[in-house]
Parts: sequence; structure tokens; C-alpha cells
Amino acid sequence: MTVATNILTSYRNWRKYRETCSELMRLTSRELNDLGINRGDITQIAKQTAGY
Repeated sequence: MTVATNILTSYRNWRKYRETCSELMRLTSRELNDLGINRGDITQIAKQTAGY
């Protein structure tokens, strides 16, 4: 992989992480509970989604 490809891949992963965090943070505690997610788990779930 080239440096440009690595940068682009890192940026895409970061964007996916941020989008996931933002979307989950917008949910109410009740909606998160219905999904079986605690607010404290959001960053870990976002990291897994982004492939970290």
C-alpha cells in the first residue's frame, strides 16, 4: 500500500467511527436499552464497527 492509500483508509475508518458514535449518542437511553447497549459501550462499539 502507498502512503496515500494508508491515509485514505485511516480517514475512512475514522469517519466510520465518528458517524457511529454520533448516531448512537443521538439515541435516548431507552432506545439504547432496547438495543442492549449502555452509553458507556458506545465508543467500544464504534471502534469495532470501524475496524480498530
